[in-house]
Amino acid sequence: MIHWDDIRYFLAAARGGSVRAAAKRLGVNHATVLRRIAQLEERLGTQMFEKLPSGYRLTAAGEEVLEFAEQMQASSHQLETRVFGRDQSVRGLLRVTLTPILATHLLMPDFADFARLHPDIEMEILSSGELANLTNRDADVAIRVVYDRQTLPLNLHGLKGPELFGGVYISRDRLTAWHEGAPDPIRWTVISTHGIPDWASAGEVVTTGSPFRVTDAAAEIAAVRQGLGITTLPCFVGDADPLLVRVPGTELHMYGTLWILTQGETRKTKRVRLFTEFISHRFAAHAPLLAGLTILRY
Repeated sequence: MIHWDDIRYFLAAARGGSVRAAAKRLGVNHATVLRRIAQLEERLGTQMFEKLPSGYRLTAAGEEVLEFAEQMQASSHQLETRVFGRDQSVRGLLRVTLTPILATHLLMPDFADFARLHPDIEMEILSSGELANLTNRDADVAIRVVYDRQTLPLNLHGLKGPELFGGVYISRDRLTAWHEGAPDPIRWTVISTHGIPDWASAGEVVTTGSPFRVTDAAAEIAAVRQGLGITTLPCFVGDADPLLVRVPGTELHMYGTLWILTQGETRKTKRVRLFTEFISHRFAAHAPLLAGLTILRY
């Protein structure tokens, strides 16, 4: 098999007339050019240069190879131009991975706005608790909550967003009933795989009985709205819900920092750059809500 890199060295020597000129043109040393040309001659089974006092001259075989080598170079440039042009156009598939709660309770209106601004970009929102592998191109952009920046893979490029806080929430009606002395017990409502976080307390509310367990955040929120008990939620969920209030006497807790992550050459494509810049600006607008500073209801 003929390698394109070997052809590049051959072309540089043919056009420059010497190994020295080829090495200077390609930014390599003299020995590298000689080795690459020798590899190509071995693969083709023919000598392509005559070494003269004045420099290198193509043999008859070399002249034939030069014609095809120039065609290969032209095709390579055409391919690069076409791919680059496609990647710099505002069209194509854009896959974004994030947790379901971020997608449904915070960012979906922003995604919709971006889609309306760029109708030729085909958006695919991968809302899952699983971490997509950007290196394997499972997604183009990841939005993640990161507690420790040192845990981010070194091969990912990150745009740092706002800090994300959470609190303890209860149904507004259930809290009113508790203040009025309703005898019904108040339970912790938890996602079974998580349990009650170490930082969470019941505050002024007395919890009794065993926890009410669910398997996902949507069921957790629905259960608390129904007055079954209290739970921990991100502030952007709890503070924005008119049916919920923070439990009196409880403190906020920092979950981590939001990051917009991309990888390698993917982040240079125009659709990815447009999206990351757009969402970064929206994150800045959401910062007070994410920090629990917009609504203080008890």
